Amino acid sequence: MHNKLANSHLPGKPYTAGLAVPVRELHAGHRERILQHLLLLNEEDRRLRFGTQTSDEVIHNYVENLDFNRDTIFGSFDSQLKLIGMAHLAYLPKTKGQPLAAEFGVSVLPNGRGQGIGTALLARASVHSRNTRIETLYVHCLANNRAMMHLAQKAGMLVEYAYGDADAYLKLPPANSSTIVEEAANEQWADFDYALKENFKRSNDAWSWFLGKPVVRPT
Repeated sequence: MHNKLANSHLPGKPYTAGLAVPVRELHAGHRERILQHLLLLNEEDRRLRFGTQTSDEVIHNYVENLDFNRDTIFGSFDSQLKLIGMAHLAYLPKTKGQPLAAEFGVSVLPNGRGQGIGTALLARASVHSRNTRIETLYVHCLANNRAMMHLAQKAGMLVEYAYGDADAYLKLPPANSSTIVEEAANEQWADFDYALKENFKRSNDAWSWFLGKPVVRPT
């Protein structure tokens, strides 16, 4: 894999993010929501996400072993604050003479697909990678993962196929003042969006509780 990263002719066009879909950086406090998100994936979705048949036990172990100090996890929340899409940006070990690289993995629940969530997660990961001195963004998946391949090609990634697997690469230019500002703006927008959804949900929950209370009539 690392030889490929060193030798591939990679596109130089950076993949930048927009503000259409808010994406938050997740932390250890989101571990339970990440677990719930992944457990909602059906058997085929799990196979495409992890490259093999994946049991609940394997998902539990995966989530328990997420290292938020080493890697970066991003998420997109729906109006009910359910984690509808998540991405894992895993930093690959540094190898002498080869570019710094990170591997991108993503999953979006069925009711969130076709809304640009996967694109937003990849864009957010790309900008963050540039700002953390990553030179190559890498994706490994099954060759029949059409959604991931479409996402990779739309981002300008070079895709290579071999033995039923696919590897995609995106060469990232160095960070600059624009990428720093862009990431900060994306994070602010995502925090603002989350706060709005949280307040709206609390308001709805309060009304539901109020309307669901039994009416006490005077005797």
